[in-house]
Amino acid sequence: MKKIEAIIRKSKFSAVKKALHQKGINFFSYWDVTGLGNEKMGSVYRGVSYSTSDIQRRYLSIVVDDSFVESTIEAILTAGRTGEVGDGKIFVSEISEAYRIRTGDKGKETLN
Repeated sequence: MKKIEAIIRKSKFSAVKKALHQKGINFFSYWDVTGLGNEKMGSVYRGVSYSTSDIQRRYLSIVVDDSFVESTIEAILTAGRTGEVGDGKIFVSEISEAYRIRTGDKGKETLN
């Protein structure tokens, strides 16, 4: 099993969610995050331009069976890409074990 963590633009979340559902990924967690990155956001308030380094993004956490890793990554890359700085990052890590609390099941059966 693998854990795929993705930090994406909030504006791309609906497209990424749809792409994941089309690949059969129906269970994942997400939340809004603020971070720092290479993208420089600027704003204009009452005619005055100012820069802010805090960037609003959406963070996704997805645990999948090894057979779904490539299709999950491809769905995020395709749906989340704008081609501009600040599109986000994807991280993949190994999950050694998983348990379903309700039944006590363990292993990849917990993902269904």
